[in-house]
Amino acid sequence: MAERPLRAQFPVLARLAYLNAGTDGPIPARAVAAARAELEHQATEGRTHAHFERRGELQARQRAAYASLLGCDIDDVALTTSTTEGVARAVAGLQLGAGDEILTSDSEHPGLLGPLQAARDLRGVVVRAAPLAELSDAVGPATRLVACSHVSWITGAVAPAALVEVDVPVLLDGAQGSGAVPTDVTALGCDIYAGSGQKWLCGPDGAGMLYVSPALRPQVAATMRGYGSFEDAGAGLEAQLRPDARRYDAPSLSAESSALALESMAVLAEHGWDEVHGRARALAAQLADWLEQSGREVSPRGETTLVSWRCEDAGDERDRLADAGVVVRDLPGRGLLRASVGAWNDESDLERLLEALESR
Repeated sequence: MAERPLRAQFPVLARLAYLNAGTDGPIPARAVAAARAELEHQATEGRTHAHFERRGELQARQRAAYASLLGCDIDDVALTTSTTEGVARAVAGLQLGAGDEILTSDSEHPGLLGPLQAARDLRGVVVRAAPLAELSDAVGPATRLVACSHVSWITGAVAPAALVEVDVPVLLDGAQGSGAVPTDVTALGCDIYAGSGQKWLCGPDGAGMLYVSPALRPQVAATMRGYGSFEDAGAGLEAQLRPDARRYDAPSLSAESSALALESMAVLAEHGWDEVHGRARALAAQLADWLEQSGREVSPRGETTLVSWRCEDAGDERDRLADAGVVVRDLPGRGLLRASVGAWNDESDLERLLEALESR
């Protein structure tokens, strides 16, 4: 266990009850220092061959850290800029067409729905929706892919465990899973897992991961290729794709971004992932109980880190809470406010939220 309490690592918590990691997590001071050091080195030394070697070194460490988090081999992880980019690369790579069906839930984030809409509009794929809890039973003869959230961005409900038994590939949107709850892609039974680095891992905007199982990889084409996609980029049009998931990497990731991502994960890892996951889920459950006791309608949820509740004029209420030093988000068009509770939070943040809600 690190000597310094986890909360003290995050400067924003000295001022605000920050409950919005489901959008962007708080950033540890150490991670800012790591990113600053990379930029200062570039400023004084220039961006020479050594700079690009440094980028490669940091990216290899970042890939390994993500693989450890997902419980998979390093060769099965690509580095992306977001969950959405990972989903888009995977869906496009499957090259589904007219007559093929993607089954999704009726409560998905636009970041997942965008790539599905593109498959529908550009390739003639049928996209069908069912309630999240019923997806495993909704698979039909035309279904070629199930694509849904690991953890619902709206309620914190979890994808049904029975998805491990379906006989078509499963893609999980892990934006609210990776870093928030224990994530083992083998236990989840998914073939594709796209996650975010900027949310529960407290990394930079523009960080993400894509897991593609070795069994499915031959069926997922690398539809966007760049320098890093190839074993030998100098071979021109005859260059061979890398045999592992690096073929799906985003074409350019900065050294400072990777340094920030790695240091943020190190801060969390020092406190123990079991502790980070367990404390966040316990605090979220406590908040849900307190909200219900105050007479608010809390959305049904799983053992996760998200809590949403019914609120008229949710956008106005979000702004009012922000003025009181409490950061949550509204879910547009749904009449809900959502708090994202991390291990860096404590009861004082929850109390501050409840007091601000009652002060109206």
